[in-house]
Amino acid sequence: MSANCTFSDVDNVTMVLDFVIYVPVLVFGLALNITALVVFCVLLRKWTESTIYMTNLALMDLLLLLPLPFKMHAAMHTWASNTKFFCSFLESLYFVGMYGSIYTIACIAVDRYIAIKYPFRAKQLRSKKVALIVCGFIWVFVMGATSPIYTFRDENNDDFRCFHGFSKKGWTTGVIVCLEIFGFLLPATVLVVCSTQSIRTLKATESKNSKRQAGVRIIYSSLAAFLIPFTPCHAAIFLQYLVRNDFISDCSQQKNIAVFIQVSMSLANVTICLDALCYYFIAKEVRSTTDTVLSRVRSISTSEV
Repeated sequence: MSANCTFSDVDNVTMVLDFVIYVPVLVFGLALNITALVVFCVLLRKWTESTIYMTNLALMDLLLLLPLPFKMHAAMHTWASNTKFFCSFLESLYFVGMYGSIYTIACIAVDRYIAIKYPFRAKQLRSKKVALIVCGFIWVFVMGATSPIYTFRDENNDDFRCFHGFSKKGWTTGVIVCLEIFGFLLPATVLVVCSTQSIRTLKATESKNSKRQAGVRIIYSSLAAFLIPFTPCHAAIFLQYLVRNDFISDCSQQKNIAVFIQVSMSLANVTICLDALCYYFIAKEVRSTTDTVLSRVRSISTSEV
């Protein structure tokens, strides 16, 4: 980055964004996700594959919300050098929550695809045990993948800003390529493919069936709820990589990218807080549309006999 380029005006924008967006996100996000956990774990008497994924999603979202007060503080204050490990721990929680949510959403799309595309085989392919193993693997994977964050701070005694200013180690080509491919492109591809196939299967049923139409709409909605916040977010990360590696040296462009990454990350956080609520209705619709597909297949089989 250019040494002559100052970002004080960008810092002011960041402070306003953090206060205006993160305060309501924290309040409503905590309320919605705690409510979701109560519904999934207490009020619903029967555990299913869907409720296991919903619970995991709510836990991931809560994990992302916990560092937000510290992130707001870091936007307005520098931190002492002896707090770097604690800062890295908070940053790790933040990214574990974000990418854990992304992978849980992708797994929900796969589970939904199996339930709709293969309704008769779903009982063999889907089970509570499989869902628990998948959720456990997501936790292990994202915690391992985000562990390098603890090395992304320069080892000096200067005060610093947490959640800002990673060292060159955090912006190497290998790190960014892995983040973009495994953190976004891979789960996004899984989500798009599974959603497309689910929609095709639903459209192959009776054209005037209201449940089928509702199922198609809600899959489109879930697809948009993933791509709209996370595509700009990861585009901004790539642009910031270009800045940090001196591919973009113009000061005005660097400032625009700095603002873009803050706005896109804020948008992603807002969406994540609504995940558990959104996907509860998706899971409910999946059960409904699966029954529709089953009844349609049975009627075709009966007529052929």
